Amino acid sequence: MIAVFLRELRSYYFSPIGYIFMGFFLLLAGFFFATDNVLRSNPQFQGVLSSIIFVFLVIVPILTMRLFADEKRQRTDQLLLTVPVSVTGIVLGKYFAAVAVFLFTLLVTVLYPVTMSFFGRLPGWEILGGYVGFFLLGCTFIAVGMLMSSLTDNQVISAVSTFAALLLMWIIDFVQNGVPAGTVPGIVFASCLGALVVLWVYLATRNLIISTAMLVLLATLIVVAVFSLEGFYETFIIDFLAWFSLTSRFQRFMGGVLALSPIVYYVSFSTVLVFLTVRVIERNRWT
Repeated sequence: MIAVFLRELRSYYFSPIGYIFMGFFLLLAGFFFATDNVLRSNPQFQGVLSSIIFVFLVIVPILTMRLFADEKRQRTDQLLLTVPVSVTGIVLGKYFAAVAVFLFTLLVTVLYPVTMSFFGRLPGWEILGGYVGFFLLGCTFIAVGMLMSSLTDNQVISAVSTFAALLLMWIIDFVQNGVPAGTVPGIVFASCLGALVVLWVYLATRNLIISTAMLVLLATLIVVAVFSLEGFYETFIIDFLAWFSLTSRFQRFMGGVLALSPIVYYVSFSTVLVFLTVRVIERNRWT
């Protein structure tokens, strides 16, 4: 894994991608720092991190689009898979390299609140919480981009699909306000999700018996929940969408609250995405 990590880290700085990402990120962070803090004499630096979240959705695909898509395009993915490193090690090496570039860039912005501290007292816990939350949020965004990159051999498609997925997660808070509530919509939505899971299992295994067993199991669980869990489907759609809301949990860090639940959420979300990436690469390896 270390060899893959160093290889990917070098590739970022021996190509324009790493410098484009760092330059664009620091340019925007400097702009918001100047307008929100310097010109307004505002000590709340965590507002800068909150302001660049949307723009961060645009530059994350730049960082992740080449992770696996470029390997496939150049036909070097099979060469990489023959090295004495597990697929998990390869995926983790690439992931941590992208995270390292993001972390290096984020650490540069620490100079902004340090500079402000010479002119007055700063809300230290709020700033620390904002940095921790933004880092965890960024790690999750990178995991999304890496998964999208593993699904295609075209860097443009990888970047666009990553941006679309991140944008959907960003606006999901607004979508929750417009979704219907009630038992019937909840059951219909759960049934659609179950159908998608069964379809995915069938496409992954091409086994009709396993797919049918999964269909029966999910249908049984849906019916059991209707009669045994009263009110479960009333807000099922809203609760389901809320689980994918990445930015809502970031707001807790903005208040300086380093709670365990959002930290576990971000780490778990990133872990699941890395696991899915490993499964995609494993499938491609044997097909």
